[in-house]
Amino acid sequence: MNGHQPTTSNGTHHDDWNPSSWQSRPIKQPVSYDNQAAVDKSLAKLRHLPPIVTPTEIWKLRRSLEEVALGKAFLLQGGDCAELFDYCYDGAIDSKIKLLLQMSLVLIWGGNKPVVRLARMAGQYAKPRSSPMETYNGKQIPSFRGDILNAYDPENRDLDPDRLVQAYFHSAATLNYVRAQLSSGVADLHNPLDWGLGHVSDPELQTKYTTIVESIGESLRFMKTIGADTAGQLQTVDLYTSHEGLLLAYEESLTRKLRHPSNRNVPPTCKPAKAPKVSPLTGGAMIDKSIQEVETTGYYNTSAHFLWVGDRTRQPDHAHIEYFRGIENPIGIKVGPTTTVEDLSQLLDIVNPRKEVGKVTLITRYGEGKVEELLPQHIEAVSRTGHTVVWQCDPMHGNTRSTASGVKTRSFASIFSELSSALQIHKECGSFLGGVHLELTGDAVTECTGGSQGLQDEDLGSRYETFCDPRLNEKQALELAFLVAGSQREKS
Repeated sequence: MNGHQPTTSNGTHHDDWNPSSWQSRPIKQPVSYDNQAAVDKSLAKLRHLPPIVTPTEIWKLRRSLEEVALGKAFLLQGGDCAELFDYCYDGAIDSKIKLLLQMSLVLIWGGNKPVVRLARMAGQYAKPRSSPMETYNGKQIPSFRGDILNAYDPENRDLDPDRLVQAYFHSAATLNYVRAQLSSGVADLHNPLDWGLGHVSDPELQTKYTTIVESIGESLRFMKTIGADTAGQLQTVDLYTSHEGLLLAYEESLTRKLRHPSNRNVPPTCKPAKAPKVSPLTGGAMIDKSIQEVETTGYYNTSAHFLWVGDRTRQPDHAHIEYFRGIENPIGIKVGPTTTVEDLSQLLDIVNPRKEVGKVTLITRYGEGKVEELLPQHIEAVSRTGHTVVWQCDPMHGNTRSTASGVKTRSFASIFSELSSALQIHKECGSFLGGVHLELTGDAVTECTGGSQGLQDEDLGSRYETFCDPRLNEKQALELAFLVAGSQREKS
């Protein structure tokens, strides 16, 4: 096992890194294909294809996340647990855009600050699994690991290298449609939104939510009346894409050395640290090409704007962290009950040695019974490091349970409990919760219990459609936004 090579303080931490250097490290969640020649062919094809996202878009998100890290904006991240190729159609994409837009409007009302929208979409095709095998009809078969690797059909679980290329084209098609819809006015706030609050049976809650919606509508009408939309701010929004960077061979093939956009925020340590050399022939300054290279180019993962490393793959000396430390994209790190304060400090120094504000998002996922004990320790540990991170709560993964019949589900009450506790703990610790990370869908599924619909365990079979973890349906997700917005108003 190779140890982590130390970085320098002058911004040259990429000198010992390249997109394939992760291959020399031990790796969790490995993938072993039967046909390596077919894998090589697929990866060669991916290396030839154009980027899905651009450095300009990536840096625009980084600047927005810097605002989140400083408490000037809020991050809403949501989407499917395991995105399927079959979700690449207009109805599914439109429903998620609308849901994230509605949730963000409610959160803007509650927090009185801008909301950064980040979708778990256009690439969330790989899923970590606790075991590579599972039992089906009394026999052992490979686990479903996401559409990028194998099929959900129990009769077709062999790893297929062609799915790597299919993942690219489904991601590109999804993001292309998102961009087209946003530019065509799907997010135009002049158009009335159908909030659909008829599912809220509690009269008091119905009145509360209706009041919020009416307040949002009145604010939008007022802005239109006074001409506050002269630059078209109400006609479209920014929506960025994200996924877990799990399959490193795929991520490496879409990692490109590209020119930085000229308007990026350049960390001071990236600038030349010494005077230019003088030409012995002309007496003029010579350009130090190695310094110029640091200044003008960087490695970008062009598969998504934002990637995160999961709780199962965040070992400081392993392959995933080795890969993540070299890309210019903003990145997330899942933080759970097994994360030590020592690991947390080491991880931040490895992936962000220049301590750039908002470069790293820490996505906490403890469970409602553990957040009070663990979150304060981690907040204190990070404050001692001098890193300014985005603190984001993932209240989904720590609150998964199985029903008496073995169906995996999550309780809406537990989800909100952890999220509410995180808001309060950050306030008590002199910090602030910068965002929320949710697994949700714009469809009327029945996968999580609770909420205003009052879903019980016995209701889950009505529309239990997830291929991995249970998701909030569109009514539960919007209700969670109402509750968070209300908590923000009460705590402000």
